[in-house]
Amino acid sequence: MMKTTCIVLSLLAPAAAFVAPSAPQSSTRLPASSRADFLRDVTTAIVGVTAASVVQQPFPAFADETLPSGVAIKVVNEGKGPKPDIGELAGIRFSAYAGENKIDDIFGTPEPYYTRIGSGGLIKGVEEVLPKMRVGDRWILTVPGNLAFGPKGRPASAGKPRIPGNAEIIFEVEMVGLPGKEQELIELIGDD
Repeated sequence: MMKTTCIVLSLLAPAAAFVAPSAPQSSTRLPASSRADFLRDVTTAIVGVTAASVVQQPFPAFADETLPSGVAIKVVNEGKGPKPDIGELAGIRFSAYAGENKIDDIFGTPEPYYTRIGSGGLIKGVEEVLPKMRVGDRWILTVPGNLAFGPKGRPASAGKPRIPGNAEIIFEVEMVGLPGKEQELIELIGDD
């Protein structure tokens, strides 16, 4: 929570430097409606922060949808292609972060990562979401720790950071292809 507050303040502070000072006012009192709005907003923020600390589940920032499992989805780009079926091969590009530690990033690689939908080759939270995506979709997922690396986390390995137990994972994923359903490939090699 402190990190989020610092980020918000660091974004707002430079903008405040360019605000022209207003003319002196004879009174510093706010109208009653402004005070009421201010108190309502402060109370809402306090209740939200308190609920987050009691539940110990961070609220996903700007989620378009939160699944019953707790995985939050933010749609970056909506695709128009087909959806994958369970067991189908899918080409995806992704980046994954545990806090500020980069786990992996294959957006810049020449080839996508190929996985079978529903095979269990990725973390549970991502496996749950992939069948819902269309080719061309790009989503940012906030995966709770129990659907990522669990209470044990993951030990460090060559080029990969250690991931603490129950760490929330931010996973940006783009569905780039379904080799069995892409019309260009079907036209090129035929569908006999």
